Amino acid sequence: MRHRHPTPAAGPPTVTDPALVRRAVKAAALGNAMEWFDFGVYSYFDVTLGKVFFPTGNATAQLLSTFGAFAAAFLVRPLGGMVFGPLGDRVGRQKVLALTMIMMAAGTFAIGLIPSYAAIGVGAPILLLAARLVQGFSTGGEYAGASTFIAEYAPDKRRGFLGSWLEYGTLAGYIGGAGLVTLMTALLSTDDLLSWGWRVPFLIAGPMGVIGLYLRMRLEETPAFAAEVAKAETERPKVPLRETATGQWRALLLCVGLVLVFNVTDCMLLSYMPSYLTSELGYDATHGLVVVLGVMVLMMAVQPFAGALTDRVGRRPVMAAGCAGFLLLSVPALLIRDGGLLAVAAGLGALGLLLVCFTAAMPSALFPTRVRYGSLSIGFNVSVSLFGGTTPLVVTALIGATGDVMMPACYMMAAAVIGGFAVWRMAESAGRPLPGSPPSLVPGTHPEKV
Repeated sequence: MRHRHPTPAAGPPTVTDPALVRRAVKAAALGNAMEWFDFGVYSYFDVTLGKVFFPTGNATAQLLSTFGAFAAAFLVRPLGGMVFGPLGDRVGRQKVLALTMIMMAAGTFAIGLIPSYAAIGVGAPILLLAARLVQGFSTGGEYAGASTFIAEYAPDKRRGFLGSWLEYGTLAGYIGGAGLVTLMTALLSTDDLLSWGWRVPFLIAGPMGVIGLYLRMRLEETPAFAAEVAKAETERPKVPLRETATGQWRALLLCVGLVLVFNVTDCMLLSYMPSYLTSELGYDATHGLVVVLGVMVLMMAVQPFAGALTDRVGRRPVMAAGCAGFLLLSVPALLIRDGGLLAVAAGLGALGLLLVCFTAAMPSALFPTRVRYGSLSIGFNVSVSLFGGTTPLVVTALIGATGDVMMPACYMMAAAVIGGFAVWRMAESAGRPLPGSPPSLVPGTHPEKV
């Protein structure tokens, strides 16, 4: 089947400034790292937070309540995407990314200040939910905006490599959160963790947010958005919401499918597996955290090389390989749990390498410049909310209902089938201009050779 790529808008090529591109990538990746530092801390402190905010005699009920608050942040993300995405297409990417950074840092910092259930009763989980909703709302504009920002700064032939650093920031945030939780779990007593230790990682978000905001405020607007402003002959191009959503329905469906397989496997491996190893396979919390931490370090080491590979061979072959791998290897990777902790680590490491096939190739190129931020925000966040953020909650409930500890493998295989169909239907974008934008070249490239 032949896949046609949308013809880019006519215009003179843009020659990128390498120093400016590096600064843009760093600022976007740092913001993403802060976002996922929080989600990592929340995931790895799930048992502790359950005892602090949802006291009950049933450990499963505590875990489900904590995962419910985790999922709530994802469920509100589409609302944030519908607000921040179109706003980013109207006033600019840089301004909106600065705003989402402020909100994300504030929501995370606030969690560290919330009194426990023992101190104020039912007000504690209500305040926790409110802070999580602020985080989720701001995150609705964060990831898609950062992805758009890097994609629009990057030269066409290096977009995969440069875009991969956004996920490098994600993994760095996860590792920072997981590493800190692991260290505190190992060094502090259970009583100290419950009384004050769990607050420390959330309070760190305050200074991290200030640093990220400073970096983002120093950035210039992307060349692609500046060109849109020039074409519109006004400071604020008007983009109807109908054009952002229904006018991009095919690309939106493809985006939902691609993000589904990426986020289900991502949340399964990086967020749910520590709890799975502890509650279902019987490993102690520290060993479970160390295994997943090792998987993330492996993914970080491979991430830039995988991004460069998508520039060389194309996005579609790399993502197709990831889908096939999850379909074939999910069950074997979890079946080796009986071989001990090293066998479990090997199985999860294999799944981590498959996940890199998606983290190195994001769907920014599905949408034209005029609506890219808004359409990507809507498609990405709808998929994450419905399928990614609910993964820990759904899988925990499925295991509880069926008693089958292989439910995580079945869930990943189902996601791989849907993602594989989306990969089959998408157009190749490697080495080509973004839809709606002229070619973006590295210095010294002659336009006639593009």
